[in-house]
Amino acid sequence: MKHARFIVEGREQTGVVKEDKIVATSGKVYELDEIEVWLPPIKPNKMIGLALNYADHADELGLEKPKEPVLFIKPNSSIIGHKAPIYYPNGATYMHYENELAVVIGKHGRNIKKEDALDYVSGYTIANDVTVRDFVNNYYRPPVRAKGHDTFGPMGPYFVDKEDIPDVSNLELRTYVNGELRQRGNTKDLIYTIPELIEFISSFMTLEPNDVIWTGTPKGISHVYPGDVVRLEIDYLGALENKVLDGRTETISVGGAKKHEA
Repeated sequence: MKHARFIVEGREQTGVVKEDKIVATSGKVYELDEIEVWLPPIKPNKMIGLALNYADHADELGLEKPKEPVLFIKPNSSIIGHKAPIYYPNGATYMHYENELAVVIGKHGRNIKKEDALDYVSGYTIANDVTVRDFVNNYYRPPVRAKGHDTFGPMGPYFVDKEDIPDVSNLELRTYVNGELRQRGNTKDLIYTIPELIEFISSFMTLEPNDVIWTGTPKGISHVYPGDVVRLEIDYLGALENKVLDGRTETISVGGAKKHEA
């Protein structure tokens, strides 16, 4: 089942998708175009990102395949929902999308064996690990500045129960910019599979409900500019779409608060 969080009639609500409509927990049915604000489909606890988890992406960056998972923490303050704007920041010369399958943890676990790992997963969503590539170098590793800006974590539009995904190890990812296909990959090409990631991370860190593991992006990153519309698709999960606005000149609104890019 696909679950959504959204604002309609000025109220935050939750619901499920049925026949291209959203049925709120109140029982009221909404057309998709009636949704005023799409919220991230879950409220993340902590978010763990993966770098270089597709060999073809490592190749396009001229980097070696990692000998173990390369992790970083994605800040919760970066999260936005479907249709919310991504802001192009000051000082950036190369900003790009990263289409990623996001794994949502459903229960506490430590030292989880990979054979049992999927028992700890509640479901999946689409995530865009927006990155300023010129902020990724030896001075900015782990890449907090490159990936931690407000609005650099679009997620959604839905959270999908794991039972509704026939084979999470064979999902196609597609990214479009202004309707042009720029990126295409498949989770069958992950260097470290989801069970392997859960085993590795839980060997030193307790995983908790609503923790989110961002599993990495395949080859096909490209520069996006203010005015571009970025659409991410993953089989069975829907499509996550966000427009890029110029944070250097426009007022940034995140979570109802407005501020100017510093």
